[in-house]
Amino acid sequence: MFSSEDFDIARREVLLRRLGHEILLQSGDSTSRVLPVKKISENEYRIGFEHELTFLPGSLVNITRKVLKDHPLANDYVVKVLNTGNASVVYGFAISENKKDDIITCIGRKQPLARYELNIEFKPTVISTAKKGYLLGSLPFLTLVGFIFLRAVKTRKALPAAQSAGVFTLGSVSFDAKNRQLTVNDKTTELTGTENRLLLIFASSPNETIARSRLQKEIWEDEGVIVGRSLDMFISKLRKKLEGDQHIKIIVIRGKGYKLQISS
Repeated sequence: MFSSEDFDIARREVLLRRLGHEILLQSGDSTSRVLPVKKISENEYRIGFEHELTFLPGSLVNITRKVLKDHPLANDYVVKVLNTGNASVVYGFAISENKKDDIITCIGRKQPLARYELNIEFKPTVISTAKKGYLLGSLPFLTLVGFIFLRAVKTRKALPAAQSAGVFTLGSVSFDAKNRQLTVNDKTTELTGTENRLLLIFASSPNETIARSRLQKEIWEDEGVIVGRSLDMFISKLRKKLEGDQHIKIIVIRGKGYKLQISS
């Protein structure tokens, strides 16, 4: 399940798509798409647009402030507008929790029609910084854990060569993640990109419960806002493709997520 911080981060990412939408409306475009938000690093994102647009810097500042207003992880940030045609920074501003530290200039100069991207970098959260400090202070403990883990790894058998190459044997089912193929009872079926990514997560942790939130994040985090029933739809499609083997099925763990259950 999401922690409070994870929830705030997820909500911030959705708000960035809302920001892209508002920018398009301000430029007079109500039909073209905001491209999937790219996560550059832990606290840095990039918003792209389907077509060229123009903008007023003053309006951009106001819209950004309005959309991100009062979000707990969006109090301090730097915005750069990039012209993708020549990789130049055409405008930028900085917003601070302490308003006197805001940096905003040249708000009256309308920018020409071009293909722009919005790069937004947020100040790292106190929670994240505290976590890092805690981990650094715990290096002796982590060293001990690492030593124990490495000793345990040495006792394990190496993965079969086929699995290490991206081919998984799940009961009588063969799953070739590299070529997006599923073979059940000698019948091979092609998988879509999303089905392949989903089954790869399950195949890497068979008979283990996978949280619904993890599946959504790992599969759709770079594809924009998730439609609520998308995951259920793809789970249903995978179940149908696995029907040929009664010993392997994807089951619901109520209140937790899903499990790829393999029985003998």
